[in-house]
Amino acid sequence: MKEATGELNMTVVTVVAIAAVAAFFYAFVWPAIKTSIEQSTHCADAVCPGTSSTDGLVSCFYYDGSSTKQISCKANNSR
Repeated sequence: MKEATGELNMTVVTVVAIAAVAAFFYAFVWPAIKTSIEQSTHCADAVCPGTSSTDGLVSCFYYDGSSTKQISCKANNSR
């Protein structure tokens, strides 16, 4: 019976550790990844008429389905 209790305790510790790692990823890492993906997607679809600034960014515009929005993209994404 002691071995079964030990196995159960180890299983609970493992499940709690996995849940903690998943919560950390979802709360802190995923928002940064999501923002980066959205930024790349918007810059790929954007129209960039302007010239680049000193930091290498250019002012671009993209259409999100209902309105036109402004975004800053790297100069090499401009069309």
